[in-house]
Amino acid sequence: MFKRLLLMVCFLLWGVAAQAAPVILVFGDSLSASYGIPADRGWVSLLERRIHQKNPGYRVVNASISGETTSGGRYRIEQVLAEHRPAVVILELGANDGLRGLPLDAAASNLNAIITACRNRKARVLLIGMRLPPNYGNAYTTKFQAIYQQAAQRHKISFLPFLLEGFADNPELFQADGLHPTTAAQPLIVERVWKLLQPMLATSG
Repeated sequence: MFKRLLLMVCFLLWGVAAQAAPVILVFGDSLSASYGIPADRGWVSLLERRIHQKNPGYRVVNASISGETTSGGRYRIEQVLAEHRPAVVILELGANDGLRGLPLDAAASNLNAIITACRNRKARVLLIGMRLPPNYGNAYTTKFQAIYQQAAQRHKISFLPFLLEGFADNPELFQADGLHPTTAAQPLIVERVWKLLQPMLATSG
């Protein structure tokens, strides 16, 4: 009986400690939601393992949804922040806005609102940018890229200009749709994200 009680107490204490650990929130779309590949082999899961090795005091929450737009992210960010109270937010949204040809002024407004909500909650933000295929036209693709750069400068936050940097032109690292990276590409994403995230963890929590 005593052993069972001791185990229950240890379990409860472990749960409290886990809840108290600073949260790294990944707030993105299908690129972060492991679309088309096993969840445990997506870049967020790989990042979580890296963090457990290098910064074990943190825990990772993936609030990414396939198909998410900046508008959808703006709608749900306050609830997600209130639930998880993250120390760091990795924001990866906007690709679906661009691919659907949605108004980029609205996308920019939504991104700025999401970042402001995070900052109001004292969370540090790592903004991840995306790029569009050239067939969308130079004017649109240039403006699309600029909304990330401008948001990063406006809020003075950490910024990764392109999640797929270094392999975006390699079809072997993409699924049949040509948009979503394969399992083999996920470690490449982790390395790019980790390079900017690691110094943030030393000043958070």
